[in-house]
Amino acid sequence: MAFSSSLTDDLRPLVLDTSVLINLHACTYGGRILRAVPNDIFVSRIVANELEHETSRKNGEHSFLHGLLSGGEVILADMTDDEYALFAELTSGFPSIDDGEAATIAVAAMRKFLCLIDEKKGRARAEVYMDQQEPAWSLDLLRHPQVVATLNPAQAADALYLALRNGRMRIPEDHCSHVVGVISPRRALECRSLPGYKIRRQEWCQNKYL
Repeated sequence: MAFSSSLTDDLRPLVLDTSVLINLHACTYGGRILRAVPNDIFVSRIVANELEHETSRKNGEHSFLHGLLSGGEVILADMTDDEYALFAELTSGFPSIDDGEAATIAVAAMRKFLCLIDEKKGRARAEVYMDQQEPAWSLDLLRHPQVVATLNPAQAADALYLALRNGRMRIPEDHCSHVVGVISPRRALECRSLPGYKIRRQEWCQNKYL
């Protein structure tokens, strides 16, 4: 199935979850991607704090986010009282989701923004509070037409591959074939986060993509 970014014709501000930031860092083109997208980009302070730990400082995720903040590509969002109330509801409800996902949903829902979340449970909870609108994926950013045009098709394919290989980016099952077509089956063999990776690997190996 061909992929069309859900963000193409929607200019509302975007609120990014922690995993989306990790994918943007992993792809090495994160700053250029966010500058290419016409939407304003927000990150909750709780999400920013999730990248304060030692691992994120060592691997560069912490400095990546702070570079985006200082450069104006990303706006830091402090939650209002109403947003904190929704955050508390989300973190105490079922199924449980982490603080970053809950803060992302709370900010997006209360401000009528769009949220980007890749994790299954977070996406399910977001739909409930976003008038049944499905959240966008990291993939929607990386394959946004203006991103592909800005990077050029080869660099955009590299960004997608690196986000999958190094960031372990999650993508929807029904767009896996499209993604593999963009990055090539040979490189897809290195991307263990692809849906049905083990089964697909057997097929690719039989077709001598190793």
